[in-house]
Amino acid sequence: MKVEIVIIIDTLYLGGKMININKKKLSKNKERSQHKKEGFMQGVVTIMFSQILIKILGLIYTLYLTNRQGYGDTGNGISAGAYQIYALLLTISSIGLPNAISKLVSERTAIGDHKGAHRIFKIAFATFAIVGLIGSLLLFFGAHVIANKWLLIPEAEMTLVALSPAIFFVTITSVMRGYFNGRQKISIGAKSQTLEQVFKTLLTIIIVEIVAILSNVSTEWMAAGANLATTLATFLGFSYLFLYYRTERKEIALEIKNTINYKYERVYDIIKKILFVSIPITLTAIMSSINKNVDSFTVVRNLKNFLPEEQATALYGILGGKVDTLTTLPLAINVAFATALVPAISAAKAKNDNKTITEKTSFSLLVSMLIGLPCTVGLVIFAQPILNLLFPNANDGALILQITSLATIFIILDQTINGTLQGYGKLMVPTISMGVGVLTKLVLNITLIPNPNIGIYGACIGSVACHVVAFSIAFTLLRKNIKLNLSVSKFVIKPILATTIMGICSYFIYLTLKGIIIERLATIIAIIIAVIIYIISVIALKIFTKEEIKMMPAGDKIVRILEKIKIY
Repeated sequence: MKVEIVIIIDTLYLGGKMININKKKLSKNKERSQHKKEGFMQGVVTIMFSQILIKILGLIYTLYLTNRQGYGDTGNGISAGAYQIYALLLTISSIGLPNAISKLVSERTAIGDHKGAHRIFKIAFATFAIVGLIGSLLLFFGAHVIANKWLLIPEAEMTLVALSPAIFFVTITSVMRGYFNGRQKISIGAKSQTLEQVFKTLLTIIIVEIVAILSNVSTEWMAAGANLATTLATFLGFSYLFLYYRTERKEIALEIKNTINYKYERVYDIIKKILFVSIPITLTAIMSSINKNVDSFTVVRNLKNFLPEEQATALYGILGGKVDTLTTLPLAINVAFATALVPAISAAKAKNDNKTITEKTSFSLLVSMLIGLPCTVGLVIFAQPILNLLFPNANDGALILQITSLATIFIILDQTINGTLQGYGKLMVPTISMGVGVLTKLVLNITLIPNPNIGIYGACIGSVACHVVAFSIAFTLLRKNIKLNLSVSKFVIKPILATTIMGICSYFIYLTLKGIIIERLATIIAIIIAVIIYIISVIALKIFTKEEIKMMPAGDKIVRILEKIKIY
């Protein structure tokens, strides 16, 4: 009898203890879920600011090079052709890695397998260091053939040689960024990219000035010097991540010690899994790189049939230099969602959390629309004023910029969709959609550019068609796989209305100010006012719900302010 009483008491005690433990677990899970929600937006904001800074710095050295005597559009033409070949080899060796490693690591850490996550990182680092080295050697020893036979720009040979070591450093850096992203430390990768761009900007200016003095202002050698700066900057970006990893070893060791759900996998199986994820992502990036290389292979070659070679190269320099820089500037703001969505969606899918997938995907798409639409319209309306402002010594190309910028909204939305699909496991969809888009561009380039009445504008039309096709396919398949919480009014009509108000008001202000003050100042003021008007329009139209605003950093405070002024 005593034994039975003791057993009953022990059972009640242990039961109570178990209830408390379960309560604590539920509380911890709730806190962890909240932390991840905040972590997602914190990561997005960190990457967003980082990418904006990177693009501004990139714009600074592009402005410097384009306006630098002896460089200009011709130097951009030499550099752009070489850079696209470099980007293609870089894509093959590393571009899919950050998202692939991020996806696999986040899936393991979501279930507590930190040891398995770290093992994925170590094996990936060793494997792709070899791949990156091979890519560097191919570019170094193939520079002569690529410049003379493929690009038909012999001056690009030294530029390719200068870029070749960067492939190795970017490849191993990509593995490290993917590992930190998967561990929800997205800001570390963002900081390394920012640091890399700071060094790239400074070194570009310093090296080009030194080369200009030593070579008597040779455009060919200045272009090579500018790309040598890129190589040195990639090494410094890797160095930052490596040093940070060393400071994190104790924390990583503790995580590994507390691992649960560890499942041993052979090296071969891990490499196969990494390749299974990275190859489709890399193929998508290859398609994007091929999209640019379509221009490098078709523009100068076809324009030379009815234009002098120097003019043809300069036109390609406008497209691949100034226009490409300006049209991709808005992507810096949006790439944060594409980067943060991969580990976030992967972790949610590993836990079968469909609600989180729907919320984050819908919110990210809405923000992408609100970023892309005004940027597209702004570039169309202010094309010539922006070129006059930024490139006073080389301001040609307004119509090229206007046509090409129409693709911006579709590229931005496609960026977000691809991040979601990759995180969800639908890895081949972005590849297929972009592949069809690139094929469309190739056909249009070959057909339109040789026509003297169309010329360079054929490449612009091809780019727009490419991204419209890619977006249409990807968005259709996204809706089939993931439930979206977006209405036509919220996602299309209200953003268009806000953008229209912004466009009309800002252009009217520009025209008014242009007759009173100098044009450059009028452009700056009109753009600043455009941003303010757009933000006010978005708030007034109540495009975001209270819950969506609360997802943002300081969201609760913003909601309270909007409630006080009786907007919500």
